[in-house]
Amino acid sequence: MTAAARARPRAARLAELALVFAAAVWGLTFVMVQDAIRVLPTMEFLGYRFGAAAILMALVFRRRLATLSAEGWRAGALMGVFLTAGYVFQTLGLEATSASNAGFITGLFVVFTPLLGAAVLRERITPLSWAAAGLSALGLLLLSGASGLNLRGDGLELLCAISFAAHILVTGRAVRSHDVAALVPVQLAVCGAFCLLVAGSDGGLEAPSGATVWSALLVTSLIASALGFYVQTYAQVHASPTRTALILASEPVFAGVFGYLLAGDRLSAVAWAGAALIILAIVAVEVVPRLRPALPVPGA
Repeated sequence: MTAAARARPRAARLAELALVFAAAVWGLTFVMVQDAIRVLPTMEFLGYRFGAAAILMALVFRRRLATLSAEGWRAGALMGVFLTAGYVFQTLGLEATSASNAGFITGLFVVFTPLLGAAVLRERITPLSWAAAGLSALGLLLLSGASGLNLRGDGLELLCAISFAAHILVTGRAVRSHDVAALVPVQLAVCGAFCLLVAGSDGGLEAPSGATVWSALLVTSLIASALGFYVQTYAQVHASPTRTALILASEPVFAGVFGYLLAGDRLSAVAWAGAALIILAIVAVEVVPRLRPALPVPGA
């Protein structure tokens, strides 16, 4: 085995470990963001968060950004559209649901990724994907209290999960042809600019104030956004969209743990059963196919 061949699996493993770290940080931010948006309006918080992250990444990778082709700019902008939709839905949903609920429901992007990929790429949807979708739907029903979705909170988190699934798919395509480091500031800038534009249209922007808001902005902009999305985009060079989605499925677990420890979230036994079904569906989408024996190669 050549040195290059050995380096590639090593790089992939490092990227996947970094993804787990990013998922832990994203899980923590559910609680931090929920506290911050009680003080600072949602769209302003998102605008400051992603605007700062975009400026930082643009400065760090300014030379590579300058060489990005027009097609690359369009690919990064499309990534930004779905990223924006995901975070707008997620953060607005946090105004009306718990950090734990938001984390578990957002994790459904793992189930939606292969389903959406099949719809867009016209691939056949496997029975496992259908079963995972059904299982996650039951889990969602139990998690939301067996009385249907709360559209103001849980429903928005469901739309967030669909948006993140689309973001993973378009990112998987973009990294095949364009510079990873240049794509990240483009998508972050789209998100930051949109949110600031919406926030400013209400009559001006409110300056961040208070330790709660500033600590949330620092963690979410520098670590969760700038570093986190660079890690995700880089990892998708080495991993398929479904593999990336599975690793990021640890995010709702971290969200549930941090929600319990930091925000006092207490789920009922029924809600915990729903959360367990969602996690089971998430894991089954990727793990079960890997347990099947490989088909023999003709002529081998």
